[in-house]
Amino acid sequence: MEKHEYIPLETICHYHSVSDSFIFSLNEIDLIEISVIDERNCIPASQLTDLEKYVRLHRDLEINFEGIDVINHLVQRIQSMQHQMDLLEKRLELYEPKDR
Repeated sequence: MEKHEYIPLETICHYHSVSDSFIFSLNEIDLIEISVIDERNCIPASQLTDLEKYVRLHRDLEINFEGIDVINHLVQRIQSMQHQMDLLEKRLELYEPKDR
């Protein structure tokens, strides 16, 4: 079974100077997963990078939650398309090798 590390919400809120309502709002639009561990609200450590990105978008660029959701969706689509292009480029090299 896979072991997950969790970070208490209080720690995150204190470190990033955000309210817990901010993180709960991200949870409501399914951008951040909140779990209850030992009667404390926590997020998986694996989502910390994403959370920090959302905090910067909201604080620095004053983007609302719906905008953050749209940006996240578009970034995921771009990454997916980039991955598909890389795969297609590798397949194409089988038939048309690059000149080196």
